[in-house]
Amino acid sequence: MLFNSVDFLIFLPIVFLLYWFGTKGNLKLQNILLLVSSYFFYACWDYRFLFLLIFSTLLDYFTGIKMHEAKTQGMKKFWFWLSISVNLGFLGVFKYYNFFAESLAESLQAVGFHANFWTLQVILPVGISFYTFHGLSYVIDIYKDRIKPERNFVDYSVFVSFFPLLVAGPIERATHLLPQIQAKRQFNYQQSVDGLRQILWGLFKKVVIADNCASYVDMVFSNPHGFAGSTHWLGVTFFAFQVYGDFSGYSDIALGTARLFGIDLLRNFAYPYFSRDTGEFWRRWHISLSSWFRDYLYIPLGGSSGGTWMRIRNTLIIFTVSGFWHGAAWTYVIWGFMNGLYIVPSILMNNSKGHKEIVAYGKKLPTIKEVFHIFVTFGLIIFSFMVFRSKDMTDAFIYISDSFSTSFFTKPEGIQNYLVWLLVIFMVVEWIGRENKYAIEKIGLKWTRVWRLTFYLIIVFAIFWFKPMHDVQFFYFQF
Repeated sequence: MLFNSVDFLIFLPIVFLLYWFGTKGNLKLQNILLLVSSYFFYACWDYRFLFLLIFSTLLDYFTGIKMHEAKTQGMKKFWFWLSISVNLGFLGVFKYYNFFAESLAESLQAVGFHANFWTLQVILPVGISFYTFHGLSYVIDIYKDRIKPERNFVDYSVFVSFFPLLVAGPIERATHLLPQIQAKRQFNYQQSVDGLRQILWGLFKKVVIADNCASYVDMVFSNPHGFAGSTHWLGVTFFAFQVYGDFSGYSDIALGTARLFGIDLLRNFAYPYFSRDTGEFWRRWHISLSSWFRDYLYIPLGGSSGGTWMRIRNTLIIFTVSGFWHGAAWTYVIWGFMNGLYIVPSILMNNSKGHKEIVAYGKKLPTIKEVFHIFVTFGLIIFSFMVFRSKDMTDAFIYISDSFSTSFFTKPEGIQNYLVWLLVIFMVVEWIGRENKYAIEKIGLKWTRVWRLTFYLIIVFAIFWFKPMHDVQFFYFQF
């Protein structure tokens, strides 16, 4: 079931009404309803993979309890590694087996050996990377004695499978979400209205921005040798807005939907395209994943405690692994490594933790220096996106080489003026609201009711006017 579908438009109000009025405030019934609704939500995509979600939930639930009850450190390690191995095993089989099999076959062929490995002809279970990471963080936290295992199976299952975040995050932590699931919740009108505003803005990002950029992006990247360099740069720029509008739009809908049920999820995006360096960009882009790798990989590797070269090594490792998390292709691995390299200069200059506040905080406009840094950072990011979006590394090399040819100075082909203006309006609204959790959180709150409703109706009209003929799947569902 897609957030941008008619099915979800019917599903959400029904669950909302049952949740607040059908359960009469009974916490146990509310959580059971959330669990059943979440499983139904997932089954609408493909009921055959529902067993994977349930199995993963059962595995981590029981191994968490067994670790806590273990009499010896050896038994505790046994249950820990059982959970880790099975979870990563499922992820590896469904997401990475074909990649390794094909890569090994190509490597052997390059040195004169012919190999034909058996590959899996199955689709990737949607959301498997996200709910697997939910479970991994839970198990690791119990093993490290940071938390105690949850004994209520329904509560734990809701933590793993809560439908707003189930298929594309944010990647939640038990320390943040479980206490909210266990606490009695009362309907809050202002919180619900705020949630609806965030859903509205998320739908605008997805339907108006991402889906309208997608057709131009697909045209350019499907034929990397057939367009001028200027068209390549425009195509990858549109892709930057496509993936941002798509994924941050999903996150906004997820966070807004959760607020309708009295739950606050982790923030996932904080205006990354206003970043002044790549370090700041990655603190603002897919925040829940970045922080997950920081806490569960970067710090265990030694973090920043071992000196400059260890910081560089660990940074390159987590960015490369992050790229591989996105998909089983060398394009994702190289993309991740490139972004790791972007961070190295700031590590060498010992300023990798700068820019904590949003650019031009408390001001209307940035300085010329800030504008320059924003454009340079954006240029580096979209350069790496040339690799990320390409079908394979061969296409990536073609795309990049043609992007820097003399045809860079020609007029882009097939340019859609209406889309350029949409992006300009979108970025202006994002800039105005950049100090808030989402762009339109406080826009119009001091206006008269008529003007405020008119503003929301304009957004609704734009969503229906620019909506493609068919519902477009969210880009990050493939990860």
